[in-house]
Amino acid sequence: MTDPRLERLARVLVDYSLAVKPGDRLMITAPPGAAEYVRAACRRALRRGALVSAALETPGLTEMLLKEGSARQLEFLPPESLCRARQYNAHLMFRAPENTRELSGCDPDKQKVLSRSRRPWVRLFYGREKQGRLRWCLTYTPTQALAMEAEMSLAEFEDFYFRACLCHRPDPVAAWRAVARRQERLARFLSRKREIRILAPDTDLTIGVAGRKFINCRGDRNMPDGEVFTSPLEGSAEGRVRFTFPAIYSGRVVEDVRLVFKAGKVVEASAAKNQGFLRQMLDTDPGARRLGEFAVGVNYGIKRFTKSILFDEKIGGTVHLALGLAFPAAGGRNQSAIHWDLICDLRRGGRLLADGQVIQENGRFRKGLPHK
Repeated sequence: MTDPRLERLARVLVDYSLAVKPGDRLMITAPPGAAEYVRAACRRALRRGALVSAALETPGLTEMLLKEGSARQLEFLPPESLCRARQYNAHLMFRAPENTRELSGCDPDKQKVLSRSRRPWVRLFYGREKQGRLRWCLTYTPTQALAMEAEMSLAEFEDFYFRACLCHRPDPVAAWRAVARRQERLARFLSRKREIRILAPDTDLTIGVAGRKFINCRGDRNMPDGEVFTSPLEGSAEGRVRFTFPAIYSGRVVEDVRLVFKAGKVVEASAAKNQGFLRQMLDTDPGARRLGEFAVGVNYGIKRFTKSILFDEKIGGTVHLALGLAFPAAGGRNQSAIHWDLICDLRRGGRLLADGQVIQENGRFRKGLPHK
């Protein structure tokens, strides 16, 4: 018997996140472990009149390329990836990791070469998105690997996942539309501000956001969702920040990350674990030492750290900063081969200020603010 939550998820992804219309060209990419999710989404998209294509991805190929590939092979960008970005106007991406540490033994320098080789795809993909010619959404599906990382059973993680996606509701599409309206008020409020200050234990960081747009992440790019973000002014970050949760990138766990910024650039970096990897990533290119994103997590249905950034960056009462690539849609200009999200928890002794006004304390917004 099919889990009814799976059909609700398909409705959310197809009807709401991607707003699929008759004649839309929809590409679905996924590993074999997400097959039942792909079938549900395909069925829903076909009923909506879309032209659907699905491509299954083989796990382990990126690890193989990093370990076996020459520089020329790492620099090769498969032309079909560019073709997909040009030819389809909707793209649904499922991730179902079997091993969340798959790339932890790979050479970081090779990973940087591989990341740089993807730049033409990144420019094309996000360029078409900015033009309104491409819609996309990414979701992770429950796996034993994700459940183990989150210290849950698979059944518990499935419940966590579907609740985070609001698929425990009878009408999850209506629920996400309500979320979108509430978050839009917060995004407009923050878009009128000039400066954000983050205060927490070992953290006092100020960033400039004047003229930058805060974007409402309402379930149309990620599922689950629940954040508002912008790209800070490139030379504005001043101060220090300590990231509460471990930072995970390319399968490596970097613990107790501490950064010092001056004139928008990381000038000091330390970590209790994998400090060398942290510094290697910061040296990827000049843009890797600058911020590409500042975001406020507002999904208060996600309460616990899972070691999966798709969920963790949405935790209500947290903020996250991303090193590297900025978002042109928010006004960002920073260029980099990396985009690495790091999370700071404000739920215990943290404060968030906008133009000198405390808008959030201990992870909760002050009464009367737009998010309420």
